[in-house]
Amino acid sequence: MNKAPLTSRSPRRPAAAPAPAPTAAAEPPAEAASAPAGSTAPGAPPAARRRAAHPALWAVAGALLAALAVTAVQHIGPAQRPVTQDDIDRAVRESLEKEPLPSQATKAYQAILPSVVRVSGLMNEDDDGEENPERRAMDRSLGTGVVIIDNGTILTNLHVVWGSKKIRVRFAGGHESEAVMVGAQPENDLAVLKALDLPDDLEAATMRSTADLLPGDHVIAVGHPFGIGPSVSYGVVSGLKREFRSEAGERTLTNLIQFDAAANPGNSGGPLVTMDGQVVGIVTAILNPSEQRTFIGIGFAVPIENAAQAAGMPPF
Repeated sequence: MNKAPLTSRSPRRPAAAPAPAPTAAAEPPAEAASAPAGSTAPGAPPAARRRAAHPALWAVAGALLAALAVTAVQHIGPAQRPVTQDDIDRAVRESLEKEPLPSQATKAYQAILPSVVRVSGLMNEDDDGEENPERRAMDRSLGTGVVIIDNGTILTNLHVVWGSKKIRVRFAGGHESEAVMVGAQPENDLAVLKALDLPDDLEAATMRSTADLLPGDHVIAVGHPFGIGPSVSYGVVSGLKREFRSEAGERTLTNLIQFDAAANPGNSGGPLVTMDGQVVGIVTAILNPSEQRTFIGIGFAVPIENAAQAAGMPPF
């Protein structure tokens, strides 16, 4: 982007007033014509003597004016040189070295964080959701969700809460609540939850159409991998309109966003976010040909258009 040139703000120097031109001296009388310059003939009248003194007076006045002009210039000081683009670049570099700006990923994370929740699918009616080191991993399912309406409407993956006896969510500020499933879209592995008890400062995420999303666009994935979080990972969109078949082979998900930001079990249901802090997808699966359920660089997210439809919201 072209930048408007900057000009110096130096004050302009006032122009010195021109000295009045001396009036022509009257031609001396004939009897004084032969007198030497700068003298008057003996017996000349006083007026003639005053006229002969005029050239010396004007010389003194001119010298005084010249001295005043020099003093004024010295008082104002030398003119400042115009500010150049190099000066601006140097000043910006020095400022950034003293106070570095946060990265784009940091800004995106800060924008989405108030809307990210931890989702626990509890398999026991008596489970209160509190951490218990003796509890087996199979007794609960851990995932992530994102608030899309500030009335407590949350999007997550269906496989996170499927079969749960009770669902609990923990908001960004630590507030916890029970939640109920109010909608589902099995073909896209999506579930819609409604929290029953809301924090006062609940914020809904901003969603953005994927129509202009392109491979190479930077994104972050935010969630609770292995229950740790909220955690953020950074990467790019690797491809669009991908297909993924679940490990059990029960269904094939289509029209997915492929990305390489790290995602692991527990990231499921979390938001895939662009650098402007807006949600473009819901993380739903990772691909690993081995028996390990860990990330190898290929993750998939359901486009937010599908997720909005699951929540009964109009498409973009």
